[in-house]
Amino acid sequence: MKIIDTHCDALLKLQLEKRKPSFNKPGLNFLDAEILDTNFQRLQQGQVYVQFFAVFVYPDIPSDEKWQHALEQVDLFYSEILGKNPLMKHIKKWEDIDALKEGEIGAVLTLEGADAFGNDLTKLRHLYRLGVMSIGLTWNNANLCADGAGEPRGGGLTLLGKEVVKLNNENRIFTDVSHLSVQSFWDVMDSADYPIASHSNARALCDHPRNLDDEQIRAMFAKNGMVDVVFCLDFIKKDSSHVTIADLIKHIDHLCALGGVQHIGIGSDFDGIPAHIIDLENASKFQNLINELQKRYTEREVEGFAYRNFLAHRPGAVHI
Repeated sequence: MKIIDTHCDALLKLQLEKRKPSFNKPGLNFLDAEILDTNFQRLQQGQVYVQFFAVFVYPDIPSDEKWQHALEQVDLFYSEILGKNPLMKHIKKWEDIDALKEGEIGAVLTLEGADAFGNDLTKLRHLYRLGVMSIGLTWNNANLCADGAGEPRGGGLTLLGKEVVKLNNENRIFTDVSHLSVQSFWDVMDSADYPIASHSNARALCDHPRNLDDEQIRAMFAKNGMVDVVFCLDFIKKDSSHVTIADLIKHIDHLCALGGVQHIGIGSDFDGIPAHIIDLENASKFQNLINELQKRYTEREVEGFAYRNFLAHRPGAVHI
């Protein structure tokens, strides 16, 4: 069954390998690098239809270097993922997904944290032109746009952050709520036309600040937003030493109980998580999740979780 995965950190891994100080050392090969959970061969094996690739810059990078770090990852997206793998097709507008041919995999560029462009909206517009289709205003820290989930003061969006959401709306770009503080989340709900939680779970089952509480989840559904379950062990259950696919599916069950059967997707966070769900260690194992879901849900519902719900809720889609 086809899979749309709305979050991975392969670009960061590619960049870190490229930046290692070694004379004439080649970087990772996206085709088959063992260290990449989402290398091309694994995406093929897992029947991935569309993979989102996040640009992420560590908060401790000096401010005057963050833009360069972001551009390096964008360059790797173009040179290593698209340039060397003809079956990887750049999704530059949402309708491009419909044009994918058999065997092709759509590649979507996203931004995790507005730190990369600071307060320079010209840089943000450049990112739109380069193909960024989803923007999370923060990682866990605070920045000039908003407070993240790890910022103790728990503030909301700044005036700059609200302007970014407005620009996202105008450009049919997702505003990603996954790493926002609670107040920032509600500020986004007030103004975003296209909210998405690209990689979050249910806080009622696992009390972690990166997860969404039931009120937030219902608000996402009310705005035709997607909540895409994440494979990070710490976001699935308190005892993260032994996490199974069944544990992850409990979060899907909970989201469905809140009325979200048509608003659930997958946001693995592959290449950004240090440990993995048993039998879901990389993108080649996606069908193990599908097989378990098919034991509990109808074929149509599972297709929804895997890819159809996203197609129905991407910016510009007609909601019937």
